Amino acid sequence: MAQQESQVMSLPLPPSQYINLFSEENIRRNRAPRPPPPIPDGYSMFGIQYNNEEMIRSLESQNIKRLIPLNFDRRKELKKLNHSLFVNFLDLIDLLIQYPDSPRRSEKIDDLSLLFVHMHHLLNEFRPHQARETLRVMMESQKRQRVETTTRFEKHLEKVCDIVNTAFSDLPEITDDDMGDSDIKMEVDSQDSNSGNKSDASYQLDRIMCSVIDSME
Repeated sequence: MAQQESQVMSLPLPPSQYINLFSEENIRRNRAPRPPPPIPDGYSMFGIQYNNEEMIRSLESQNIKRLIPLNFDRRKELKKLNHSLFVNFLDLIDLLIQYPDSPRRSEKIDDLSLLFVHMHHLLNEFRPHQARETLRVMMESQKRQRVETTTRFEKHLEKVCDIVNTAFSDLPEITDDDMGDSDIKMEVDSQDSNSGNKSDASYQLDRIMCSVIDSME
């Protein structure tokens, strides 16, 4: 029995295929797909195996011939690759003009493809540095926004303190006459508070005793 070949899609499904799964009705009925579980070791994407341990796959793991040394300066190597691309491209043009049917044409195309792969690989090795720089810029932006917010808050606080101090300074001063009026008012209030207890039973008994004594005199 012949072994069945696995068909691999070169592109993901259209976005509508995923959007329809997360409709409001599916979310309300808890029918939306769950997030995928964490990948333990490796995974396959478009027919290529990837390992979680290495962020960027090495050239050897991709069965690509290495043109650059293991220890190198990326800027210098990128300049060399860029120069080699121009030279090989000019050679390819000369071959197409002078010898269009030459077999070296395919060799030059393969060389150009290999140089582009190496340039792409070197640029990908800058991705961690780019991620760190992006995170640093984001944190500096958040710090700047917080400092600006704190500065505005301090300015508003100073304005509020000035308004409160001005309001206190505009209050009239209390004189001795005003204090006397307040004492009289307090005495009247205390009498009124005592008169409020006339409905008390002990107060009624005192009134009866006072009237009896007055009648005896």
